[in-house]
Amino acid sequence: MFFIDRFSYSGGVRKASPKKVYSIDTGLRNVVSFRFSDDIGRTIENIVFLELKRRSDVEIYYWKNRGEVDFVIKKGLRVCELIQVCYFLGSKETKKREIRSLIEAMDEFVLKEGLIITEDDDKELEVDGKKIIFKPLWKWLQDID
Repeated sequence: MFFIDRFSYSGGVRKASPKKVYSIDTGLRNVVSFRFSDDIGRTIENIVFLELKRRSDVEIYYWKNRGEVDFVIKKGLRVCELIQVCYFLGSKETKKREIRSLIEAMDEFVLKEGLIITEDDDKELEVDGKKIIFKPLWKWLQDID
């Protein structure tokens, strides 16, 4: 099991906030977890986390304010990437919520670009002078830095 902290410049806030939990084995997670549905979104989020851990030695957090961003990637002293995982952007409300949360975090960390990993959306959108990249999971998994 892996635990990630909420991003905060305050150590007290990090310690007091709930941690997000990811499993090294998604099959085992599915067998032992208490759930009422397939919860594909949470499984995909777990896959993205494992791939982030595999790709590089960075600090991984989540961010929460009014909205929430699944992954805050920190290299050295600065936040360099924000990743939202929303496998199915079926409704306008869901899409709006995911974009709003990402923009809010981009403003806080002074980033001009954010990523939303989806089932099949493959496009770029400009919102308030910021670039939102929608990328299918399969395509993101093939990206090699």
